[in-house]
Amino acid sequence: MGSLKVDHELENDSHMMVNPLDPEEFRRQGHMLIDFIADYYQNIESYKVLSQVEPGYLKKLLPESAPYYPESIETILQDLQKYIIPGITHWQSPNYFAYFPSSGSTAGFLGEILSTGFNVVGFNWMSSPAATELECIVMDWLGEMLMLPKSFLFKGNGGGVLQGTTCEAILCTLAAARDQMLNQRGSEKLENLVVYGSDQTHSALQKAAQIAGIHTKNFRAIKTTNSNSFGLCPNSLRDAVHADVEAGLVPLFLCATVGTTSTNAIDPIGPLCEVAKDFNIWVHVDATYAGSACICPEFRHFIDGIEGANSFTLNAHKWFLTTLDCCCLWVKDPSALIKSLSTNPEFLRNKATDSKLVVDYKDWQITLSGRFRAMKLWLVLRSYGVANLRNFLRSHVKMAKLFEELVRNDNRFEVMATRNFALVCFRVLAWPNNISVANHVEPVNEQNKKLLESINESGNVYMSSTVVDGAYIIRCAIGATLTEERHVIRAWKVIQENADALLSKN
Repeated sequence: MGSLKVDHELENDSHMMVNPLDPEEFRRQGHMLIDFIADYYQNIESYKVLSQVEPGYLKKLLPESAPYYPESIETILQDLQKYIIPGITHWQSPNYFAYFPSSGSTAGFLGEILSTGFNVVGFNWMSSPAATELECIVMDWLGEMLMLPKSFLFKGNGGGVLQGTTCEAILCTLAAARDQMLNQRGSEKLENLVVYGSDQTHSALQKAAQIAGIHTKNFRAIKTTNSNSFGLCPNSLRDAVHADVEAGLVPLFLCATVGTTSTNAIDPIGPLCEVAKDFNIWVHVDATYAGSACICPEFRHFIDGIEGANSFTLNAHKWFLTTLDCCCLWVKDPSALIKSLSTNPEFLRNKATDSKLVVDYKDWQITLSGRFRAMKLWLVLRSYGVANLRNFLRSHVKMAKLFEELVRNDNRFEVMATRNFALVCFRVLAWPNNISVANHVEPVNEQNKKLLESINESGNVYMSSTVVDGAYIIRCAIGATLTEERHVIRAWKVIQENADALLSKN
């Protein structure tokens, strides 16, 4: 009887079989999903920007196990609207001003669809020649738009690769620098290698150093000051490096930043590279956010001195209309990456690789397999062109100037850092009862925390914070694709209204 029951169930299940990749069904469901997303963007301003759900909300709403039989796309989309949308923080909302932007676009989305639709597994040239060669081409295109030295391009002796995030890119370059140095000094020197950044450098550097085996006591976060607009001072770097050399340590790697996360501070690349050159230090320039703006001639000077660096990154998925994930990494010496990251098992051997005439991106990254990221960057570059991309970036900078002016015109507030791009850092300067910033740092910090909490809890806008030199700062990062001047003006009114409400309670 048991066997008959099993056979019967198998027979019934066979009637439920569907073709998982039926072209006509894909067309039908695809149209429904495109309509769903288009409707989402038409109505995106109706959603509270910051999700208001409580931790664990979704577990209470969804079944405890996966469905045994198929469910229709119509039912799934209903549940998506009902259960998932409330738990999304809307990064593409025109009222999103937190962290840094993750700007989307029609071309970026469609490029992602093509990339996912082809679903190639690009570990070497042979696995999909177009994926590799398009990546090489778009990296040279973008490199030329940035006016990178030819030494960073395939047209020179360098080259570029599209990775997932800056965290990956820094780890890859740090591993290359480490192995290059150990080959010169001996593997026993690993515990003596030193990595340098500033106290404003992204935590991705520290994480990469830990993974790469750099001892925690050999990680240097050099202090910055307001007098240098929180950029890394070359003299401070030289002093730190000299002290390490005197102590018998080996300076290895410097991460200089163009547009730090907290305040968009600028590390002076040229002078820092001069210091690094004296000590044979690998210089990586992290322009994750601000690098995109450097395609505009008026911002290109921020990466002056890049010719002295070894590697350079920007995230096209931040401020360049290309969806996550798309980190652009250029290196002067690809062989350093390849020597550190290459593996050549027999099952991947092929004539193209053996010919040395092709790029195998598996040797330029942590992962073996790579997504067809070049497709979406290619669509973005072709669909909008250099002129429109520049105007897109400039529009956000113009809106940031407006927001900065609004802050300065209200004597209750102060701008806390130099605005280099489209990030404005500010705080409430003073509160009633003669509470001044100079004498009451903690109360002022607490009031600014309360102000930001009330702003975000309203759901009307979303901003984030940082702490620099002991001061709690509110960050307004303008860069969402749909943001217009009216949204910036409205955001400022929300801030003023919440400040008024807090003031009235004191």
